[in-house]
Formats: sequence, structure tokens, C-alpha cells
Amino acid sequence: MDSLAHPRSVLLPVQGLSSARTGAPWRSVLMVVAGLTLARIAALFLTPLQLYPDEAQYWLWSRTLDWGYYSKPPMIAWAIWATTALGGNAEPWVRLSAPLFHAGAALAIFAAARRLYGPSAAFTACVLYLLMPGVALSSAVIATDAPLLFCLSLALMAYVELLRTDGARRIRIAAMLGAAIGLAFLSKYAALYFALGLGLHAAVSPSARSIWRPAALAAALGAFAIVLAPNLLWNAAHGFATIQHTASNADWSEEHGLDPRRLLAFLGGQFGVFGPIPFAVLVGGGMVLAVRRRLAEEDALLLCLAAPALAIVTAQTLVSRANANWAAAAYVPGSIVVAAWLVRWRAQRWLLAAIGLQAVVAALFVVWVAAPATAEAMGVANSFKRAKGWAEMTDAVVARAEREPGLTAVAVNNRFLFNVMAYYGRDVWRDRRMPPLVMWLRTTGPQNQAEMDAPLTPARGARVLGVAMEGVYADEMAADFARATGREIVSVRLDRKRKRKAELFVGEGFRPRPRDPVTGLPTPP
Repeated sequence: MDSLAHPRSVLLPVQGLSSARTGAPWRSVLMVVAGLTLARIAALFLTPLQLYPDEAQYWLWSRTLDWGYYSKPPMIAWAIWATTALGGNAEPWVRLSAPLFHAGAALAIFAAARRLYGPSAAFTACVLYLLMPGVALSSAVIATDAPLLFCLSLALMAYVELLRTDGARRIRIAAMLGAAIGLAFLSKYAALYFALGLGLHAAVSPSARSIWRPAALAAALGAFAIVLAPNLLWNAAHGFATIQHTASNADWSEEHGLDPRRLLAFLGGQFGVFGPIPFAVLVGGGMVLAVRRRLAEEDALLLCLAAPALAIVTAQTLVSRANANWAAAAYVPGSIVVAAWLVRWRAQRWLLAAIGLQAVVAALFVVWVAAPATAEAMGVANSFKRAKGWAEMTDAVVARAEREPGLTAVAVNNRFLFNVMAYYGRDVWRDRRMPPLVMWLRTTGPQNQAEMDAPLTPARGARVLGVAMEGVYADEMAADFARATGREIVSVRLDRKRKRKAELFVGEGFRPRPRDPVTGLPTPP
């Protein structure tokens, strides 16, 4: 790959971006990254928004460090353990690593882009990444995308360096690439898309294939195996729980039929994740340049890395389902190639429009997180309902439990509620005078971490406070007891329009009904 073998800039500077015109030194980039990251961290410490259920689940995992968990690899739990060990278990400390991961990703993107295209595109790529709507959201919550994108950015930086390196140093860089990909897999198995992208790039580029001599390939695969092996061993010891859960999310066998509406909804979501102008440029520019055969070697490299995530998840959407963020791995290389094209084409107005529009969205998101009342006033309160009301619901359940004598357990039938009650009742459940928090299993076997770790059993079921989220499966749950009394509906207000409800009852003599051997569901009472 001749154009990658020698450092050069193939791009022209864009007027109006002063930092880009002056070469975008690291000091300028650090100032931009630090400024936006500090604003996002400040919002975390100001916000009254509570942990949403998945965040609470990851916090619960972090209390017991391991090499794997039921539905995700371990990186998210390790990150939460580190930040809460530093500052405690309050919400901002649980979430603190998210904006830090994205800051690190932006810096790695700048480094990779500068090696590929020069300082103008590098500065632009860094800014486009930080201002992505998906990154704005991901910086305000703790989820697996943040560490995934950080590790993929490190892997991209290593791969770009590998393409420009020879001799003994190539072996070291290959090992670094393998380790970075391994860390990405420990964050989220969607790292597979990046590995597929490397294979695609090797397939279309003779120069890329030439770097994978036996020693370099062995170094990369060896480092990857060393990093990932403990997680694979954990999976083997736990029935490959995480791998099976991930495979079930990517189930292509659901009998929904081909539905173009799901495809349109997913593609519309990508405009929201990457940004309307960057996504249009990525898809439209890629198609036009590929048809006209005007892709530079650097462009082809980045498109190869971006294509698997977008293509596979888009195809899955046609036959099954996919969340908008499932293709997020595409936008680490995508942010670089979009920046490069806009700078190369001297598309100053489009570039400034993209940055300006996404800067407004990023600023609004910081305001909404710091002061959710502004989101309600602007009509977007529904977007934050999952981060409200959980502490109050926990208090209502605990208050009922304290009034009931002789409880042997508090059993919930919804993993979301279990996770948030474990977090917001963390001091309560440590009190030996309180009954344990457990999960009622609707099916034959566990379907999530809570059901695996804390199932309701007959030994714990003498006298139970049952909690049915929104009343769903309340009758099925009550039917597993010899006697169910004291039914009560509790509700908490989320905003002016919305409430969250739960149905409570006291169940005595837990004897679960037989489950259907095929479906795993309870047989009729």
C-alpha cells in the first residue's frame, strides 16, 4: 500500500478552522477534548437523573469482579469498580469513566487521522467524533459502547502505525494491535466487526496483506489470545452464557418476515447516532467514490473497517431487529474518513454546518442532563424517563417490607427493577434484619444475571413480599404461592405526564408450578 507506506498529507486545509490551519498541534486538540469532557463531567455531578436499570446492573456486577458476566464481557464492571473505588457509589462516580473513555477515543482518532491524512483532517475528525449525538448520549451514561469505542480507537491507531512500519518494530506494533482488539472484545463482542474489517482490508489490498508475515501475524494473534483467554475460560465454566446471550441478540431466525419499515427506522437512527450530515457523507460519498474508483488507499482502509458493522446490522434489521447503537463501531473509522473528505473537497459550508449542528445538540444534551427540567420544558422529557423514579420506587417497596412481619424475601419479577432496587437499596439489603432481595423466575432456567445469582427458591419462599413491575405477570407470580394477600398498587411520578407503577402482594408457601418442558413457561394454575 504505497500511499500508506510513507507519511504524507493528501488534504488541503479548510479556511475558517484556525486550529486546523495552524497544524492542529496536540495542545490545541487537548484543549478541545478537555473542555468538552469537563463540561460533560460537570453535568454528571449536577444531574438529578438516576441510574437506569442497565447502569445499575453494571454497578452490581462491579461489586464482584470477574472475567465475565451473564450478558456482557467484564470491562464495564472493571471501569465502574475503578471509579467508585475512587469516589464512592453515587451516580456520577458510577458514570465517570464514560466521558473519559470518549476523550481517550477522540485523542486516538486524532493520532490515527494525522498519520493518514495530516493535521487538518485529524483536527476535524476529533471534533466530529466528540460531537457525535451518539457520543453525547454515551458520555452521560455508563454502558459498553464507551469502552468499546475507546479500545477500537486504540486498535485503529495501532493498525495505521503497523501499515507504516517495518522491521522488528512491526512485531511490537502487531502485538499492540492484537492486545487492543482483545481489550475491545472484553468491552463488547461487537469488536468482531473491526476484526472482520481487517480481513476485508487484507482481501482488497495487496499491500495490507504484505504486512501479515508469519511473525507479525503470530504476535497479533498471540497478544489477542492472551488478553481474551480469561474471558473465554469464564464462558466455558458458565455454559458460554455471555456468548449465547450475544448470539441471541443477533438472532436472524425470528419469524418477523422482511420488513422495510425496520430498515428505514434503523437507517434513520444512524442519522441520529452519527449525525445527519456525517452519515449522509459517509454513505453517499463512499458509494460515489467507489463507483467512480476515486477512493484513495486511506479511504479504502477506513471504509473496510466501517463496512462490516453497518452492512451486517443493516441486514439483520431487515429480518429481525437491531438497536441504533449496534453499528456504533463503524463510526470510529467513519469519523476520520468523513472529516478527510469534507476537508479534501473544500466543503467548508457543509463542514461548518455539521460541526455547528452537532455542537448545538451536544450543548443541549449537557444542559438537559444537568437540568432535566429544561428537557421537560422543551418537550423531550420522554427521553429521560428511564433515569427517573427508581429510588422512589425502591423506597416504596422497602417501606412495605418494613411493615410486614416475618418476611423471608422480597421477590421481584423484573430484572430492571431488581437491578435498581439492588443499587438504591444497597444500604437496606446489608441490614441483617431485612429479608434478601431475590428474583422470581418465570421460566425454567435463568434468563439474566439476577435470576442466575439470586433466584427465589422454596427455602426462601415461606413469606415473601412479591413485586410485579407495572403489574405484568402479577397473577402468574401469585399463582406460584399457596396463598397471596394484601395486593397493593404503588406508583411514582416521573414527570407531569408519566408515572411508574408496581403491584405488591404478600405470598406465602412458595411452590412454583411445573413449567412447560418446551416453552419453559408456567403451566396454567
